[in-house]
Amino acid sequence: MRFDRSAGVLAHPTSFPSPHGIGDLGQHAYQFVDWLAAANQRLWQVLPLGPTGFGNSPYSSPSAFAGNPLLISLEPLRDQGLLTDNRITPVWPFPDHDVNFVAVMPFKIDALWDAFDATRADDSAFDSTALRAFAQAESAWLDDYALFMALGDYFGGVHWLEWPPEIRARDAVAMARVQAELHRVVDFHRFVQFVFRQQWFALKRYANGLGIKIIGDIPIYVASNSADVWANQQEFRLDAGGRASVVSGVPPDLFTEHGQLWGNPVFDWNRMANDGFAWWRNRIVKTMELVDIVRIDHFRGFAAGWVVPADDETARTGHWEQGPGRAIFDAIARELGELPIVVEDLGLITPDVHALREELGFPGMKVLQFAFDGNPRSQYLPHMYDHSCVVYPGTHDNQTTAGWFQSISEESRRQVQTYLGADGSDIAWDLARLSLESVADVAILPLQDIMRLGDEARMNTPGVTVGNWRWRYMEHQLHGGLAAGLAELTQSYGRTPGVESKFDPDPFDYSAPDTRHGLRDPANV
Repeated sequence: MRFDRSAGVLAHPTSFPSPHGIGDLGQHAYQFVDWLAAANQRLWQVLPLGPTGFGNSPYSSPSAFAGNPLLISLEPLRDQGLLTDNRITPVWPFPDHDVNFVAVMPFKIDALWDAFDATRADDSAFDSTALRAFAQAESAWLDDYALFMALGDYFGGVHWLEWPPEIRARDAVAMARVQAELHRVVDFHRFVQFVFRQQWFALKRYANGLGIKIIGDIPIYVASNSADVWANQQEFRLDAGGRASVVSGVPPDLFTEHGQLWGNPVFDWNRMANDGFAWWRNRIVKTMELVDIVRIDHFRGFAAGWVVPADDETARTGHWEQGPGRAIFDAIARELGELPIVVEDLGLITPDVHALREELGFPGMKVLQFAFDGNPRSQYLPHMYDHSCVVYPGTHDNQTTAGWFQSISEESRRQVQTYLGADGSDIAWDLARLSLESVADVAILPLQDIMRLGDEARMNTPGVTVGNWRWRYMEHQLHGGLAAGLAELTQSYGRTPGVESKFDPDPFDYSAPDTRHGLRDPANV
């Protein structure tokens, strides 16, 4: 499908300021949305919103359906009478420029436990009817997720493959026993997901009311240690004991001698096709409730995926296996109609991937940092674009533009300077301008580049398992001068289409409380 000519910003909520060590869905999220509106931005792109997994990565989550508890703002829970001021005040101040996950996680989870216990002690402070309605409406994924998380705690955080055999195999008698035994912890995880959705839907309504759409993110694969695999073992290529027989990866290339061994279980596409890809359809439905547009990560896996024997130590021994192609998207379209989808088609892309994307009519991605390799006909140079694409100076996996420009060779730097007709002294905004002036329907700028930050603000370094996903900006860094400059550029290049501001009741609000903390109501904008 074609998107309006528009612009947006890539910033994950964990990067917002907050007194609780990690960005959340509270006051600063609304201030960020106000800033987007002032900057003439019509799109806000986020990373996956689920709980984080190995390495604190949002791309390695214990659930493809759940929300991240660490994103819950504690102030609204205090305002509801579920927490006290003392409970939400850290004993020691958290750093204000990055996330210390080791310290943040117990602080946030303990606070959520206190809020949950308060709902049991005093029903008048909490709408338990709305919680029950939520639990019933979302039971298809929520029951398995809540029990999975409770069992993970009960068994000391080990991988589900190390649980007792009858629990691994989801024996009906054993499942009934642990459900009864762990009901309080199961109910806690239901409560946390209820609160997450309350706060997220309130924020989404506010953004939509200001004419801003949210781009979400779906990683193609799911984590091995996840509720998705444990509860749906038949959908993956596993042996009789639940262990993966083959795993995902990418082949060797110029940058990785042995390829990349991701280790995610591989979908049993033939089995999924038998029920019309029901699990994937459900995943898309639930994601589209949370966001307005979906970016699908590693789209090439739908054409063909690199499959590696599970016992191998590198990805060199893998081979290509055909994916489901357009059949899965046809099944999704039959249920949901035409969807606003953007696909990540970067890396080793073969003609069949391009053909599938073009056949489906999905915009692909262009990254300017990939463009300056000496080839004047590089597909990433703006003069080679067609309209149906989304351009980025860089993504969450790249260096910041300032850091990248400092690290490239002198020859590449000269190529950049020649192409831009500028010396690169303001390289972050030079590439922002190049993105906005291109013919690409959509231009998305990382917030770090708008702020002209170096690699100290890099979000993720692929292949490195520690130190990622930590960057946060400080409150003074998001100011009106940046908004005014970005608004002027965005308008100059025709990326401010007239958008009628709407503020419609959200069908999934579950009686959401007001979490705006005095910010202006979009209904009155």
